[in-house]
Amino acid sequence: MVRTQIQLAEDQHRRLTRYAGRLGISLAEAVRRCVDAQLDREMTAPSRDDRVRAALAVCGKYHDPQGDTDVARNHDRHLGEAFGS
Repeated sequence: MVRTQIQLAEDQHRRLTRYAGRLGISLAEAVRRCVDAQLDREMTAPSRDDRVRAALAVCGKYHDPQGDTDVARNHDRHLGEAFGS
């Protein structure tokens, strides 16, 4: 195991200490678990390119059964009507 020193903001230290206390583990173990959890999330999350590709894949895929509307052109007017302004 590598020994290292880190600095935490007061609020981070307080929250992490509370978390460790609830689980009955050391502060060091709490830090390791939090780091592992964050790295796992980041490594399994889709990349920005994947998210853009997925968003573009649905663009224009679904059609409004009422046909074309002017919502994009008259957004502010429609929003005002929806909120009763």
